[in-house]
Amino acid sequence: MTVDLSSYTSASFDRGRSPLLEALWLIVRGLLFEANPFGCYALKRLVLRWFGAKVGRGVIVKPRAKITFPWKLSIGDHSWLGEESWLHNLAPIIIEDNVCVSQRSFLCTGSHDYKSQSFNLITKPIVVRNGAWIAAGAWVGPGVEIGSHVVVTAGSVVTRNLAPYAIYQGNPAAFLRERTITR
Repeated sequence: MTVDLSSYTSASFDRGRSPLLEALWLIVRGLLFEANPFGCYALKRLVLRWFGAKVGRGVIVKPRAKITFPWKLSIGDHSWLGEESWLHNLAPIIIEDNVCVSQRSFLCTGSHDYKSQSFNLITKPIVVRNGAWIAAGAWVGPGVEIGSHVVVTAGSVVTRNLAPYAIYQGNPAAFLRERTITR
């Protein structure tokens, strides 16, 4: 048996909203989130809520942050999305309070079944718990839970759940040491 990409279909994938609303989101995202070099944080929070995201108080969404489906996104209070971060949320992404997703980080809820002849789409949610920091250029894969107050160092690749109050580094991300927070 061989892979036959001509047999691939995404017909069973639930995008969560109508094609018209998705098209409107792509236009708004391009103008307000990707092309806009200014903060406009309150406006970005409002627009995300209009499109169905759950967005807490004081959320900061930096310029060129990319969100695939806002209606599959929940961001807690005082969390940050860095410049050029990408939330590829084909499945829900839940970001709790006081989380920093740094610049160029990529949270990806989708993959493909490499055993399937038609390369079927697989989606699984991502959860990032309170106080976590996903540093610049890190990649977080489908089905992962980042524990409370975890640090994922720059450029790391996370493919499994990470226990709380720890620092993880590398590809794949491995435990480096405990995280101690001081005043």
